[in-house]
Amino acid sequence: MKRRKSPPLTSSSVRVRGLDFFVRRSPEVAGTTPLLCINGGMIYDHSSLWPTMSPLAHERQVILYDQRGRGRSQAPPGIRAARIEHDAGDVAALREALNIEQWDILGHSWGAGITMLAAAGDANGVRRLVLVDPVGPTSEWLPHLHPAALERLADPERGQADEHRELASLNPLDLHEPDPLLHSRYSRAFSPAWFANPSVAGRFTPKLVDCPTGTTVAARLRREGYDWTSTVRALRGPTLVIHGEQDLIPLAVAESLVALIPNARLEVVFDAGHMPFWEQPDHFFPLVERQLA
Repeated sequence: MKRRKSPPLTSSSVRVRGLDFFVRRSPEVAGTTPLLCINGGMIYDHSSLWPTMSPLAHERQVILYDQRGRGRSQAPPGIRAARIEHDAGDVAALREALNIEQWDILGHSWGAGITMLAAAGDANGVRRLVLVDPVGPTSEWLPHLHPAALERLADPERGQADEHRELASLNPLDLHEPDPLLHSRYSRAFSPAWFANPSVAGRFTPKLVDCPTGTTVAARLRREGYDWTSTVRALRGPTLVIHGEQDLIPLAVAESLVALIPNARLEVVFDAGHMPFWEQPDHFFPLVERQLA
């Protein structure tokens, strides 16, 4: 796919539900539906999706933002009460604050979880969905990630001995507590296992970040679990689920979502892990364009 220069973004602070959110927008494209992109990672800001998603901004306006308490967005009061449902509630409020009648949403990983919850609560404001390597409709998949990552990083052909040792020394049960440094260290050690191609993984090692809000949300989800089955069944808009063939999240998780969402279809991207937009962009972006056309 031919690469074009990334469109410029404007940055602004937008007041949403009593908090100041950092929002970035590409130019409007007349006659098209804007696209909101929601990043995953729970403790990270929007930068994992820009300029990554810039190919989509040539045909429509692309909007990105930092979730509450992440990046340059204001943290909520009473951080220890933070939950993913608060993140989901911010999405419709952000749409209204930006004076957008309807938009499409692309969510990645945990961002896809926020997307599903948000779309279910704002049916008239959301036209189409793209869920990229999404988390599952229940938390049953979570306990299997740690042993799967250990097995993958132990492979000598991947050359990830240091990451393997650090990951092996971390107890995933400790992630039930909102310790920002521990969560950040764990995400960094875990990172190479998400990729199909180890050489690509080395280019995208996440930084250590101090994010109490995101850490609290992640710890609660791990500690308490979740079940969004009824919420996912309520989604009505056309939904594309994209799954990297070698993602640590099993294909069965994506299949379970497609079985629940009434108007959903699944596309598997081969030779890609959890970030198919980085590993297989020539396959990934045409899939998204067809969904949004």
